[in-house]
Amino acid sequence: MSEHISSAFDRDLEAVQALVVKMGGMIEAQILDSARALETRDGDLAAVVRRQDKAIDALEEQINEEAARLIALRAPVSRDLRMALSVIKIAASLERVGDYAKNIAKRTEVLLDVPDVNGSPKAIRRMAQAVEAMLKDALDAYIQRDASLATDVRDRDIEVDQMYNALFREFLTYMMEDPRNITACMHLHFIAKNIERMGDHATSIAEQVIYLVTGDLPEEARPKSSSVPKLEETR
Repeated sequence: MSEHISSAFDRDLEAVQALVVKMGGMIEAQILDSARALETRDGDLAAVVRRQDKAIDALEEQINEEAARLIALRAPVSRDLRMALSVIKIAASLERVGDYAKNIAKRTEVLLDVPDVNGSPKAIRRMAQAVEAMLKDALDAYIQRDASLATDVRDRDIEVDQMYNALFREFLTYMMEDPRNITACMHLHFIAKNIERMGDHATSIAEQVIYLVTGDLPEEARPKSSSVPKLEETR
């Protein structure tokens, strides 16, 4: 009887995890598309990113419902319960990344009406590609239950912080050199901050993997660049 219950739990968990993987793929595309829309000044692509956010929100809701049903029906304990709860936490992190991609698209549409600032969108796109790679690896670590890969993702977050710091200093310089750059640089700064926060959420997913595999969260503090300005973007 216990083997039957375990088999049913594994089957149901795999189904929910498949939804998480699907959501992760959509989010990875959102990250890259939002950055590409900014660099190429593609308003149509930015609009697609904004519309796609509704589908991502709906998928998170489905994951939460399926995970809650799994917990109520199978009553998992110990490691099984950690696995069931992990899909809810990971889906929440993915949804926030989607929100940041949507915000980038919204600001991109505003930036279409102002001049480019010294090729900054190219640097932002490189930063977005680094974060997308972190997220992909974090999700791979989750599926493979690979704590080593998850730790590598966690360690790479400081590189994203450093990219953000460099862009932040550049934007300050551009604004001081020419006040006409202020509007564009403010929008670009918030976009860079959105991407930095995406990296934080990818790191949170990696930490969930470490907890899932080992039963403990990392003891040492998450590597962070101390000069990252404390500035947040709203939904």
